[in-house]
Amino acid sequence: MGTSANGLSRDEVEKRLKKYGLNQVKSSKTTLFDIFLRQLKSPFVYLLAIATIIAFSIGEKVDGLLILGFVFINVILGFVQEARAERAISLLKKYLPSKTRALRNGNEEIIDKTLLVPGDIVLLEQGNIVPADLLLFKVENCVADESVLTGESTTISKIAEPLDKEAQEVFQARNVVFAGTSITSGEAEGVVINTGQNAVLGEVARLVSTIARESAYEKNLLKFSRLILKVIVVMIVFIFLANLAIKGTENIVDFSVFCIALVVSIIPEALPLVAVFSLSSGALKLAKEKVVVRRLAAVEDLGNIEILCSDKTGTLTEGKMVLGKVFSVNREKCIRYALLSSAYIGEEIESSPNPFDEAILTQIDGRGRLALNGFKSIEEIPFTPERLRNSVLVKDSNRSKVLIVKGAPEAILKLSSKFEDSLTIEKLEAQIKKEGGEGKRILAVGYKNFEKDTYGEKDEKNLIFLGYFSFYDPLKPTAQKSIQLAKQLGVQIKIVTGDSMEVAGFIGKEIGLIKDNKGVISGEGLGVLSQEKFKAACKDFSVFARISPQMKYRIVETLSESNEMGFLGEGINDAPALKAANVGIVVDSAADVSREVADIVLMEKDLNVIINGIKSGRNIFSNINKYIKITLASNFGNSISIAIISLMISYLPMLPIQILLVNLLSDFPLISVASDSVDVEELRRPKYFQLSKTIGLIVFLGLVSTIFDFLFFGIFHKTGEANLQTLWYIESIITEIILVFCLRTSHFFLKGKRPSLALSGIAILAILVTVFLPFTNFGIAAFHFIKPSWNSLFIVFALVLSYFVLSEIAKLYYFRRMAKRKS
Repeated sequence: MGTSANGLSRDEVEKRLKKYGLNQVKSSKTTLFDIFLRQLKSPFVYLLAIATIIAFSIGEKVDGLLILGFVFINVILGFVQEARAERAISLLKKYLPSKTRALRNGNEEIIDKTLLVPGDIVLLEQGNIVPADLLLFKVENCVADESVLTGESTTISKIAEPLDKEAQEVFQARNVVFAGTSITSGEAEGVVINTGQNAVLGEVARLVSTIARESAYEKNLLKFSRLILKVIVVMIVFIFLANLAIKGTENIVDFSVFCIALVVSIIPEALPLVAVFSLSSGALKLAKEKVVVRRLAAVEDLGNIEILCSDKTGTLTEGKMVLGKVFSVNREKCIRYALLSSAYIGEEIESSPNPFDEAILTQIDGRGRLALNGFKSIEEIPFTPERLRNSVLVKDSNRSKVLIVKGAPEAILKLSSKFEDSLTIEKLEAQIKKEGGEGKRILAVGYKNFEKDTYGEKDEKNLIFLGYFSFYDPLKPTAQKSIQLAKQLGVQIKIVTGDSMEVAGFIGKEIGLIKDNKGVISGEGLGVLSQEKFKAACKDFSVFARISPQMKYRIVETLSESNEMGFLGEGINDAPALKAANVGIVVDSAADVSREVADIVLMEKDLNVIINGIKSGRNIFSNINKYIKITLASNFGNSISIAIISLMISYLPMLPIQILLVNLLSDFPLISVASDSVDVEELRRPKYFQLSKTIGLIVFLGLVSTIFDFLFFGIFHKTGEANLQTLWYIESIITEIILVFCLRTSHFFLKGKRPSLALSGIAILAILVTVFLPFTNFGIAAFHFIKPSWNSLFIVFALVLSYFVLSEIAKLYYFRRMAKRKS
């Protein structure tokens, strides 16, 4: 491959990039033209196109051109918002750079995976997804999961030696790891032999790109839109046939255009636009708050979370060990021996990866560090979960040897026969139990003088118990605030950790999640329960301790059956639980495999970040539903009354072009609903405010709207065709706009949260345009308006005010009835 163990030079990398190209699969991208074409594929545009053809065919060129103008405006609006959404996704990708470790010029570098070239030396470890096809030349217990290629769940142990014969199948190539496969354990080094399209799994590169797929909410919106369209079509067909029966075929073409415009006015055509705008702007806002969304629909899914399972380390606590106390009659000696037993002696001590060593190191001064340089490590036996200890044989400058053993207090006490002070085993065990009950981690140190130059596990006995250390992981300053905010939002927090029951319980009590240790259950305790009792335990307990990856998956899977579940993980073993959860959340430092199956990536590991993300998601969810409620309550009421009244008079109560104008002007404030503020109740109980829960209110207010339309008709039907049409246009828009301020809150409108500036500003602008347009030459010529009298406008405003008051009364009555039923 023209390389060496030191890797390639920068010049050689540049040459090979030009020859082989980037290490990526070329995939079709969504272009601006594709987005534009999507806007032309909606039922709304089809209906307007039919109306345009009819208008031109009967010689109404001005009307036809104006309808085309409406098509253009709506297409442009949809295009701009979808383009913004695409831009949002591309910006979010920048928060998720795909990196790998490689050797170049003899130096280890973190580089973008796309810049790998054949001949590069790549370093892999547990949890990595392999960035390209690599021929291995160094392995340490390396095991790979190649199920993405072979479909077999069995992992493959990798080797660095050449094969005896040429591999015919992927699973036979034990000295090669392939792009897209994952390292489940161990480490390896290899040379890149294939990149991009030339890799065995050329399609795998697509796995790291953001995939925008429909969530359950998006599918429900689509079903909802289709249902509305069916209802509308049935209603309009009935009105059309009734018109034929009553009036015959006279003006049938004009009435056909009127019916089509009426259909368009009822369809909530801005719904996809509002949803996309809400989700994309919400995703960008979350990204600024260090919450990266890998698919737009996950913003809404995040808001639906009812239960959030999380580890405590790093989310509720700082994720670092702090030394609390040193229990020893010879404190200085205890600290020195603890550091010597780390096998990082002298100047190397600061590079120790052990958090306990780092915490102890803070207690030693410059003279103490200098003293460490006089010791040298001879031999060591590392820590294992079975041994619960590690040991090191060291010698000082006088060539005296000491065997130091450090580990769990129960293990060191068992191996000790003497004590530095007068304490007994019983007293020590009582002290250690007390510290453990306070959530502390305990580390004990024992030693003995030694003569030989080598030792084994059998020599780790008859130790002198020197003392022990207590450590704690301090709570994040935001921990208690996060739990309180979660309670306000109605989100249950459950701690799922591998830590002991004492440590997990202590943290749970500190943050106010549980009152006592009765709220803690262990993985062992869960394992002996029947399925029914297991489900009940998952629901009832808030803290789960000593939980294995398999048990973690089972807990999440069980909770997901009846609740919207969020799970925060980061290790490779968390991948199954992340898949089982409704919303998988990982931190940026998570294993590649876990990050790939997650929906949300946190750039900062803090529970407060997630809870605020849930709050933002609920805000978006509420505003989308808010738009649906408002547009349906106003559109259905107005459209039904216009359709019925059209059968009672010899002319159209509103011209098709006027109906389309009403639709356009009233939609502008509704689109800005996406940026509106939301009441606390809706953030706490989002499902309570779902569309299915408020359909009664929509029908109720629709009837109120219809009643006022008939009242309006009774007052103005004798004032002339053009005057009625002009005033009805004004009344329709203003009533729809003020209904926004009624339905945006379940409280009295002045007690609700203050509306956003965008909503208020656009609403005022739309009302001003509505009122003044009939007084302009353009409004008179293009939309067939006449200048209304001020007396008529005064009556319209009085009706609008009465409509708002009655709508408020109806809304407050409805929500009070709902609250009583709930209680």
